Amino acid sequence: MRFLLYVLALLAGLAHFAAPAPAAAHDELTVLLDWFVNPDHAPLIVAAEKDFFADQGLEVDLVPPADPSAPPRLVAAGQADIAVSYQPNLYTQVKEGLPLSRIGTLVETPLNSLVVLKDGPIGSLTDLKGKVVGYSVGGFEDALLGMMLENEGLSLDDVELVNVNFSLSPSLFAGKTDAVIGAFRNFELNQMDIEGRPGRAFYPEENGVPVYDELIFVARNDALDDGRLPRFLAAIEQATIWLTNHPQEGWELFIAAHPDLDDELNKRAWFDTLPRFAKRPSALDRARYARFAEFMKDRGLIEEIVPVDTYAVELQAK
Repeated sequence: MRFLLYVLALLAGLAHFAAPAPAAAHDELTVLLDWFVNPDHAPLIVAAEKDFFADQGLEVDLVPPADPSAPPRLVAAGQADIAVSYQPNLYTQVKEGLPLSRIGTLVETPLNSLVVLKDGPIGSLTDLKGKVVGYSVGGFEDALLGMMLENEGLSLDDVELVNVNFSLSPSLFAGKTDAVIGAFRNFELNQMDIEGRPGRAFYPEENGVPVYDELIFVARNDALDDGRLPRFLAAIEQATIWLTNHPQEGWELFIAAHPDLDDELNKRAWFDTLPRFAKRPSALDRARYARFAEFMKDRGLIEEIVPVDTYAVELQAK
């Protein structure tokens, strides 16, 4: 615009010019990620790089968090529009009074798993009796492990829990633990294989834990009628379907945007994660959310069960 004004000033009095109409401004939207950019965010990156957000009239700012626990709270405080979060965390956020609702799904299956060394002594969950299990974050991971053990006639009292922070596979390699809970199957197993110490995963949803969405989108309750939100989800759906049809081209697009992630681990994780993205991100399985609420209450993580519609919605395009 400054250039146009300059030209007009130079030509003032010589001719009259009709300035072309400026392009329609896009609505800005801030999305806080749950972690640094990685293949779990593939539809978000593709929607940005393929201009699917722009096609919906959106200018989306994807922001990795300085503190991974902060995004839902920042959205609840009105400092961002959407946060990438976790279905299990949503129940505790609601318990704490955060005015948040799930508006969409990014990864529709659990990624969390219990991992052991493939050539180690743990061949089944019953072999964990008397063994050391490492974890990163207490609370939910304890609940997962407890349910998985009880499904085999054991309990948390039968194992020794050790906080290894986020050094999951290193603690296995060093012999400090016999198993770790909280390992993402699309990353940890690939990392272990790359390092020549392959692992074996036990999946919570196959061992007594109700299936749940790993990654979801949450927004403030008082913003659920914001017309930008369904347009955002429409772009995510378009990106997810495109990824399903063009996985290799998607990978090349991803690393072109984030060349620092062009390595073997991220490439393997990319292709392992693609089948787990929600093809209908706005669709809500209320029964799934109700079942998992029962699990959270049974494990002592929440005190009461509230109606699903108070913390999860299915938005309709306007």
